[in-house]
Amino acid sequence: MCGRYNFILARDDFGSLLKQAESCSGASPRLKDIKSGDICPTDIVPIVTKDGPVLMRWGFSGYDGKGQVINARLETAAEKPMFRKSYAQCRCLVPAGHYFEWRKDGTKKQKYAIGTGTPMYMAGLYRSEPGDPLPHFVILTRSAAPGIAFIHDRMPVIVPESLRNRWLASPIGARELLSASDESIAYRETV
Repeated sequence: MCGRYNFILARDDFGSLLKQAESCSGASPRLKDIKSGDICPTDIVPIVTKDGPVLMRWGFSGYDGKGQVINARLETAAEKPMFRKSYAQCRCLVPAGHYFEWRKDGTKKQKYAIGTGTPMYMAGLYRSEPGDPLPHFVILTRSAAPGIAFIHDRMPVIVPESLRNRWLASPIGARELLSASDESIAYRETV
């Protein structure tokens, strides 16, 4: 699962994404709401689509209109009514420096920063939401890589550079994406 991630606008890779997203968004009043640093559900951030970077809000509205659905399981997203159309037509990449996960040990929780050591792109889906001019996105998850399974049993799908364009533009399947997903990740304890 991925409930928080880090996106630093100062990094060259991510800074250029922001500039492109701003130019695509024009003089949108939402530009002042763009988040940097630790990203939480409902935050507005630059997301990469097949047409380029776009500002989006994190989280699909729940079925009852309450709460946010922030993740989708890669293994079932193509079949689930909430994600089916987005999986077929509206794929995206979520840029991040790392993501956060918490390991429970009794009543104590330890926070971990998990990443590849370089800017990474997590697989995502997006859609329009009634009443919001910005698209909304979710992050696709998969079973955790063996090296981090002790922290949490799920992790984001990290798309390797060689598959990023295919993920955005063509019908690459879940099995192929899963088998190519980046597992060379590291973790560190944080506060």
